[in-house]
Order: sequence, then structure tokens, then C-alpha cells
Amino acid sequence: MIDPTSATQIQEPSLSADSPMSKVWYALRRWPILPLVIIALLVIAGLFAPLLAPSDPLKQELSLRNAPPIWYGEYWSEQDEFEAGSRLLGADHVGRDVLSRVIHGARISLQILAVSLTTGVLIGTSLGLMAGYVGGLVEELIMRVVDVWLSLPFILVALVCVVVFGGSLILVMILLAMFTWPSFVRFVRAEVLSLKERDYVALARVAGASTTRIIMRHILPGVMNTVIVITTLRVGQLILTEATLSFVGAGIPAPTPAWGVIISEGRSYVTTAWWTTFFPGLAIFLMVMSLNFLGDWMRDRFDPRLRQL
Repeated sequence: MIDPTSATQIQEPSLSADSPMSKVWYALRRWPILPLVIIALLVIAGLFAPLLAPSDPLKQELSLRNAPPIWYGEYWSEQDEFEAGSRLLGADHVGRDVLSRVIHGARISLQILAVSLTTGVLIGTSLGLMAGYVGGLVEELIMRVVDVWLSLPFILVALVCVVVFGGSLILVMILLAMFTWPSFVRFVRAEVLSLKERDYVALARVAGASTTRIIMRHILPGVMNTVIVITTLRVGQLILTEATLSFVGAGIPAPTPAWGVIISEGRSYVTTAWWTTFFPGLAIFLMVMSLNFLGDWMRDRFDPRLRQL
């Protein structure tokens, strides 16, 4: 008869917990390394776009219109005036460098996010704190305004604003800020309704602390984790919204090298010059995917009810 204890000893060798591969796999599972690397590369490209871009993103060279990427050797062998590396990702329908336009598109996306997201976070968090702590008529008024605003078709509002005021970068920032703040109001208000019933808030109220002090010193730190998580999740949505507005003509006007504008200009050449839309679309995909992964990780990290790390 076979000893059952010996059967358990005859196993295939498994990956040791102390091996380098297991440590790398553990780090990749525990920390959002890959999303952070992608985000860092796109942020660096945006911040140092004038230094990293190989050429002017608005410079037109009709002799290179719809020129394919540099690895298309058959095409470039026939170009006597070609400078090595100047069209790494190809050119668009008027000969503008796709790589330079994608890099400068990251710069424009960072500008839009810095202004619109900061404004939306400040307005939404402030109104959420006020609605949750004060309550009563103030809460009712704020939440009804939020409900009315969320019921408006955002794309239609953006199209009307573009027709009335004209398309510009500033208008896109304002529209995205107005699109961002309602979600912060709802989440922050829900957190405040729970926090204001805690014992330490009641003790601060009994001790004579003012409403402003209680909100800033005792309640605001308790909702910051929620604000941070919502911010990371909203960044990806803002990038997609800006690209959508630019694609339908309600966003940043051409020839500004925004990712949505580049895709909109190249959609007529998808079958003959796919690179003019593929690479800006890839940049949007990588940025949004990385930010969503980062937001999910931060939610699991900060929320004790969902903590898996």
C-alpha cells in the first residue's frame, strides 16, 4: 500500500517565495507600478513637450503628406530629403509630424486637467461639506441644483456654448469644470453625513469650536481619502470627455494639437493613413486605462471595507 504521506511529498517544484520572479510578481500585484510608469511618461512628455518633440507640431510639409512611420523602409528609401527620425510615427494629411502632435497633445491635456479638475474639486468638495454638515434648506437647495445639472445633456450644452461663445481652450476648461463638480458633491455629502455624528465632532461642538473649525479640522481630513479616489477616477473621464468634445467639433479648435483634434482630422484617412488616428488614440487609451487602474488601487487601499492589499 502506498503511504499517503509520501504522495504529498512528490510534487512538481513550485516558484519559491524568495525568488526574484516571485518578488517582482508580488510588487506588481501590490503596487500599481505599470500604470504609474505610463502616467509618468505621459506627464513628462507633456511638461517637456517643446524639448522632446522632434519638430514643430504645426509645421506643414506637403511633400510628406500621409507619410508612413519610419519603419516603412520602402517609402523612405525614395525620399532624398528625409531627415532621420523626423517622422518616427509618420505624418498627417498636411505633412505635420504625428509624434510631435501627440507629445504636445499630452501637454494640452495636462493644462486642461490642472485647471478644470482643480476647480471642480474645490467647488464640489466645498458644496458637499456645506450640504452635509449644515443640512436643512441649504442641503436641499444644493442637492436639487446637482440633480438638475446632472439631468442636462452635457454634449448639447457644450455645442450651444461653442456656437454662442466660439471654441477655445478656456471654454473647454470651464465646461469640464462644470462637468466635474456634481459627483464630488454627492460623495462628499454622504461622507459628511456619517462623520458629523461621530463622538469627536460632538466633543468639538461642546467645546465651543466654530462651524468652520469643525469642518476644516475634524471633517475635511476624514473625507480626503474619498476626494483623492474620486479625483483619480474622474481624470480618465475628463480626458475622454475632452477628446469627445474635440472630435465632434465642440472642443479645442483645429489646428491645436489636442488628441481629440488629431483623431478628428485623421478620421477621413483611416484606411490610407491609419497612423494619424491610431497613435493619439493609443495615448488616450493608455492614459485612461492607467488612471482607472490607479483609481481602483487607491480605492482598495484607502477604503477599509474594500481593502484587498
